[in-house]
Amino acid sequence: MRQLLRFAWLEAQCCLFAVLFFAGLAAVRVLPLPLDPADALLVWCLGVTVVLWLVRWETGREVAVIFGFHLVGLALELFKVAQGSWSYPDTGHAAIGGVPLYSGFMYAAVGSYVCQAWRRLDLRITGYRPWATAAVAALVYLNFFTHHVTVDVRVPLALVLLLVTRRAWVHFTVGRRRYAMPLAVSFGLIGFFLWLAENAATLLRAWQYPSQESVWTLVHASKLGSWSLLVVVSIVLVAAVKAYEGTLYGSPADRTVLRGYDPPPELARPAVSGGPTPGSPAPARAARTSAPR
Repeated sequence: MRQLLRFAWLEAQCCLFAVLFFAGLAAVRVLPLPLDPADALLVWCLGVTVVLWLVRWETGREVAVIFGFHLVGLALELFKVAQGSWSYPDTGHAAIGGVPLYSGFMYAAVGSYVCQAWRRLDLRITGYRPWATAAVAALVYLNFFTHHVTVDVRVPLALVLLLVTRRAWVHFTVGRRRYAMPLAVSFGLIGFFLWLAENAATLLRAWQYPSQESVWTLVHASKLGSWSLLVVVSIVLVAAVKAYEGTLYGSPADRTVLRGYDPPPELARPAVSGGPTPGSPAPARAARTSAPR
């Protein structure tokens, strides 16, 4: 239970940008402001970004990733709104094609979460195939546009993604213990919580689907898959930065902290002949930590 509470606290810190976005979204709905709610929310989001950078909550590279994902999301918003997939009750003056500019910050919040989680949970990925994963992410993003005029290949792309990431594991630290999960599972978990956030955002009328114009209804469960796939784009963008920083890859056999799980055999580092090296754990201890449950 202590570990679960520690993990929840770390996750809450990672979600600070998203929490502040929702705080601003709620505030512009209830407070009398001299600006249009959409314009006020844009000013709030810009201010939050600057403040988080000034207090060193976000690094310069992380801010660059946030704005990169902002542009990726804004391009998607412009197309989807033009297609009638959803609409914005308030657009304000700072808008393009019926899309308020604050909309990109909803996607930027996802990029911020991934950056923060990478640093605060000491994330490392093993078995990651950067070029193959990036290619699938590009096709996933492209399919969000092309499925309006051609066949929707979302399901085949999801299967290809599972194939590409079948040996990729995310390793993270909580307290003094190290854990791991398949990378594909993290896509699904993040997608689920983004779907919950989407329900909250549509309830606060950040945007609305055609079925929500007269009365608010729960966002369709199919959006879970859409968000899970879109997370891949953010992971690829952040992974490119982390590869440049030298903090992308890791070895599951490295014991920098107490291990909270036993790595699967295919991830274990091959044994080195010639006996243990200075500073290595005792043979009995090493055998116990590397053996699968």
